[in-house]
Amino acid sequence: MKTRSRLTGERPEQGVTPDSLLALHEAGYRAVLERMGEGCVLDVGCGQGFESARFLTPGRIVVGADYSADAVSTASARYGPEGLRVAQTDAAGLAFLPGSFDAACSSHLIEHFVDPEPHVAELARVLKDDGTLFVLTPNEPADFENPFHLHPFDRDELRAILERHFDEVWLGGVDAAPHVKADLTARRVKANRLLKLDVLDLRHRMPHSWYVWSYTRLLPLAYRLVARQDAGGQTGITADDWFVTEQLDETTLVLFAVAGKPKRASGA
Repeated sequence: MKTRSRLTGERPEQGVTPDSLLALHEAGYRAVLERMGEGCVLDVGCGQGFESARFLTPGRIVVGADYSADAVSTASARYGPEGLRVAQTDAAGLAFLPGSFDAACSSHLIEHFVDPEPHVAELARVLKDDGTLFVLTPNEPADFENPFHLHPFDRDELRAILERHFDEVWLGGVDAAPHVKADLTARRVKANRLLKLDVLDLRHRMPHSWYVWSYTRLLPLAYRLVARQDAGGQTGITADDWFVTEQLDETTLVLFAVAGKPKRASGA
């Protein structure tokens, strides 16, 4: 049976999520893949698994992890036959032994925690001594309003949290060509027009869980009303319109970090 998860804005979904955002995620995974060796790889927050499946090669074991039973079921059904292994587990308490993986990827996940420290600590724990962590997260100054983004990061804070758990940290970004930035700016303008309808700022006054509930139900409607031409390949925007850069500023769309030599607790 074919399954389809409900669009929430938390997870990209092919054919529904705007092309520019799907391309952003694909470009991030491409950047990780270009820097990843063989061995056992963990992709935390794997969602429907189509991005994790990019890591599959004959010399690589790939494990996708997600807290959502629906996501795990979808990923397993679609990509299990191709070799993707999938586990349901909390990203702040990973159900894996210490030193299990040669590499780990946390793509657009770290910003979803009120306290992201345990997530980073767990990633360091499950990596081998010579393992490598790849982290992608929106750059706070350039990010969209999103109730799922509970702890947005700027470049200094991302570097700081990674350096508390890894001895080696490289920080760059994934940015887009001018026409893609123009597309994102246009969509931001449309979104801000809709947000202005909330003249009493109720979304920030109500309990956060209510805001999330409203967001997940209104977003599909908003996509149909103001972004119908932005998805399904109609814009022509692809991952080739994105690139890795070391020149970071407040307009850089995504932060991209590579961390190595995980720190161990005394006696570990």
